[in-house]
Amino acid sequence: MSLTQLTQILPSSHTPINQRGYDYDLVIVGAGIVGLTLAAALKDSGLSILLIEAKVTSAAVAKGQTYAVHLLSARIFQGIGIWDKILPNIAKYRQVRLSDADYSEVVKFQNSDLGLQELGYVGEHYALLQPLQEFVAGCKNVTYLSPAEVVSTQNEQDIVTININVEGENRSIRSKLLAAADGSKSPIRQAAGIKTKGWKYWQSCVVAFVKPEKSHNYTAYEKFWSSGPFAILPLPGNRCRIVWTAPHEEAKALSALSDEDFLAELTKYYGDQMGKLELLGDRFIFQVQLMQSDRYVLPRLALVGDAAHNCHPVGGQGLNLGIRDAAALAEVIQTANQAGEDIGKIEILKKYESWRRKENLTILGFTDLLDRVFSNNFFPVVIVRRLGLCLMQRVPMLKIFALKLMIGLKGKTPELGKNDKMLTR
Repeated sequence: MSLTQLTQILPSSHTPINQRGYDYDLVIVGAGIVGLTLAAALKDSGLSILLIEAKVTSAAVAKGQTYAVHLLSARIFQGIGIWDKILPNIAKYRQVRLSDADYSEVVKFQNSDLGLQELGYVGEHYALLQPLQEFVAGCKNVTYLSPAEVVSTQNEQDIVTININVEGENRSIRSKLLAAADGSKSPIRQAAGIKTKGWKYWQSCVVAFVKPEKSHNYTAYEKFWSSGPFAILPLPGNRCRIVWTAPHEEAKALSALSDEDFLAELTKYYGDQMGKLELLGDRFIFQVQLMQSDRYVLPRLALVGDAAHNCHPVGGQGLNLGIRDAAALAEVIQTANQAGEDIGKIEILKKYESWRRKENLTILGFTDLLDRVFSNNFFPVVIVRRLGLCLMQRVPMLKIFALKLMIGLKGKTPELGKNDKMLTR
């Protein structure tokens, strides 16, 4: 459906309220991966959905943003019915090697530890976004509007009114529920007066694509250095994505190096297990932060993904938390709707908040602890963490617990994620 057609079916600010009292059951602001996942998860819900996106193109695509896709996220996509469209364009990994700088002890997590085919996957932004866009375009209950900007919202007892600007024309949309999937600086969250807690780290991440001489063998690496974590993620075409965390000034200096000098520094951290490295494309740098919203819901409003929380990139948890948010919120409101309940009522939305806020806080704390424990040279801490690595490698229960936590198999599983056929042996 074209933008012109969409604007014709959208109500104007003077359109009389219809017999139902609202235009859509759910309005989702933000059509990134998390917002699209929420819409896709509700394809058979019977709810009428409007998906609003401000940008015509995604900056994340331009920068080659890449994500670890954890096992639970893959199962959620499988439950939605989109996994077969995603899988051909992403890489799987069957092993994770965890190490501390030049310490000889390496913790090896393998798919056989849990009897799985894979431990996880790695995909570029477009490889997830495009199949989701195509899937949602085929959902008869979803209307997609882009570009459109949310100007303001007004929360009333039974509806929320979303005022938007489409090609310079103001329109008003009435909905039972507004879901904000509009990023870490979420204007929706800020306008609602929801406060956040957290901090910006002393670190930034330098990200780049490289092509090693030898095969990456479906292995992901997380190497901890005193300056910060260093991750190597396998991609299709025997490419790898590096996520190099370092103090701000050091990260800026790395980003400013010539390709030749950057590769020389990179090889020191990367190791020689894959031979000579070739740098592919540009490098990008972004600052690291931790953020948790004081609440995820208000009457007629729910926050999902980065609008609700941010975490340190160690372990690749960020997007996966958002995908779980989307699946959980979809489950809560679909169940309520099937029972004839109002999906925008705070009593309903608090079920989502109590489910996801605590679990997200656990992961935020876990990633923060990992970064702080490993990103320093304080001798007693070095001794303790290296002892911990030894124990993890040698005590199966500890190793399996840590592995399940990393790939999303701890905590409450959304119904969409319980279909594990083809993903286990």
